[in-house]
Amino acid sequence: MTAIVLYCRPGFEKECAAEIQEKAAWNEVFGYIKLKKNQGLVEFHLYDEGQGDALMQKLPLKRLIFARQWFITLGDVIELPEYQRVEAIAETLGDEFRYEELRVESLDTNDGKALSKFTRKLSVPLRQALRKSGVLAAKESEDFVEGAAILHALFFSGQQVQLGYSYATNSSPHPMGIPRLKFPNAAPSRSTLKLDEAFLHFIPKGEREERLTSGLNATDLGSAPGGWTYQLVRRGMMVKAIDNGPMAESLMETGQVKHYQQDGFKFRPSKKNNYWLVCDMIENPIKVAKLMASWIIDGDCKEAIFNLKLMPGKARYQQVNKALQRIKDMLGEHEVWYEMYAKHLYYDREEVTVHIRALGKR
Repeated sequence: MTAIVLYCRPGFEKECAAEIQEKAAWNEVFGYIKLKKNQGLVEFHLYDEGQGDALMQKLPLKRLIFARQWFITLGDVIELPEYQRVEAIAETLGDEFRYEELRVESLDTNDGKALSKFTRKLSVPLRQALRKSGVLAAKESEDFVEGAAILHALFFSGQQVQLGYSYATNSSPHPMGIPRLKFPNAAPSRSTLKLDEAFLHFIPKGEREERLTSGLNATDLGSAPGGWTYQLVRRGMMVKAIDNGPMAESLMETGQVKHYQQDGFKFRPSKKNNYWLVCDMIENPIKVAKLMASWIIDGDCKEAIFNLKLMPGKARYQQVNKALQRIKDMLGEHEVWYEMYAKHLYYDREEVTVHIRALGKR
């Protein structure tokens, strides 16, 4: 039976499963879920096998909050011999279809990480063999045409692999949907990676020079000690850092940061020249959602990136949807045109990152 395989953060399988079932049902696609707790993997088995491909083309991955990456299975899990694994995979694939890129993957678990040395070693001869047979394009490309497919080989062990495909224009550019970012030594906290990943995820590459450029004004609510402020400063922005706690001296010495020891829920800029608002405050998600929407409505920022902290013991997918709906309701009431996306990013934990961009008034 054909299935859509989705990768998510281990421990969030139920949220990922609930979301794909809901979004698929909106498109009149139905099936059942298989998952294993803390494996970071969800399988959505389709009742009608022919609907999987259509759903993967119609439903944007960026509209899924908890899924990092996905693909459609090509048959059942393959049992591999101890030797000549490459030949067994190539034989299973045949030569009918052509893929633009190969992703050799393993799960984001301790066992999966232990397997990564094996998958890295196997990926070279497998790629060479598939290129020789014409199944894989001779050269990888950064610019994919509509309909270009990526071949996925998900290894559960050295003897088991699940093959599948995704569409290059509707999938994550990173293997497993995980960007590998290096922690900058000059950053005052590891939270800096969350905003770095958010910028990479939400802002298209071709628009970063305009929307993440030097000279823009930005505000960081709940800024101390400066992990998120660091990402704004390194891009040349002038930052208002709002927090009762102290900021890192290294950031203050740049001359790009002005520290306001105030409550982040009460501060507002005196001028309407602030472009970015970022916020990583540990607060009730509905309270944060209302604050972010009010900044957009009042014209105190053009774009906002913020985290919704998920409260323990409650349905997390429903928490996120409730907070996002509050934002939609507020912006709708004030006739604000906007785009909004939310994603449980790799460097997030018990939180979801949201991006809003104001597009004007109706």
